[in-house]
Amino acid sequence: MIECHGVTYRSKGPGRTILDGVSFTIPAGQWVSIVGANGSGKSTLLKLIDGLSLPSDGVLSMGGTILTRDSAYMIRRQAGIVFQNPENQFIGQTVLDDIVFGLENRALSREVMHERLQTYAGQLGVSELLYRHPSTLSGGQMQRAALAAVLAMEPEVLLLDEVTSMLDGEGRSEILDILRDLHATGRYTVVAVTHDIEEMLASDRLLALHDGTIVADGAPKVVLSDEALCRKLSIQLPFTRRLAIALEARGIDVRGSWEEKELMDALWR
Repeated sequence: MIECHGVTYRSKGPGRTILDGVSFTIPAGQWVSIVGANGSGKSTLLKLIDGLSLPSDGVLSMGGTILTRDSAYMIRRQAGIVFQNPENQFIGQTVLDDIVFGLENRALSREVMHERLQTYAGQLGVSELLYRHPSTLSGGQMQRAALAAVLAMEPEVLLLDEVTSMLDGEGRSEILDILRDLHATGRYTVVAVTHDIEEMLASDRLLALHDGTIVADGAPKVVLSDEALCRKLSIQLPFTRRLAIALEARGIDVRGSWEEKELMDALWR
């Protein structure tokens, strides 16, 4: 469980307030999307959850461990973070080097490292890429390799910072399918910063940030049904939903459709 009570974060120097009195609880196993316009504090919140930064005020805890300078390493052992640009977290000469790097730092036995390497490389479909230099991979392959390296550490919490934003449509679909599969296992709590509407709709819950405060917290379709809020958050609804809204405004009952098939079925009825 992740708990955040009155968390405020001020940047160094002039001390600009980036997060202001943020409070929420994320139960184990939930998939939460953090959404909002650029500069709203999303990535800062993710770094606080991972213990990469410390709150200026308030209390943040993970699994009952309160985040402090001394306990940050315990938080990081429970969580794994994947950044927007996977190139920024590759340090080895091969994909294999990157996957085993964290395992070596934890002084795991060679047998355990080999087992995890095979398990997570296979799960993420990068077994054939293990001896490739990361720079020779496509965007989707890089992101899958980065995910494999994080999952090999077997974290309880998976933190994702716009992991699909630099991918093409095929790459985004590929990563989203992987996230759905991971979530379905029930092993991971997933907290994802995203601008991708499909990723938002796949999650259990949206936390919406604006100017460092939470302005909405709820089921994705409920939050995204507020058109004024979506404009405030710079969220572009998918075409099917925008068409459904336009039809409903003209008195055509399409039952709040979001998917194309759902809309077609409603129109036929």
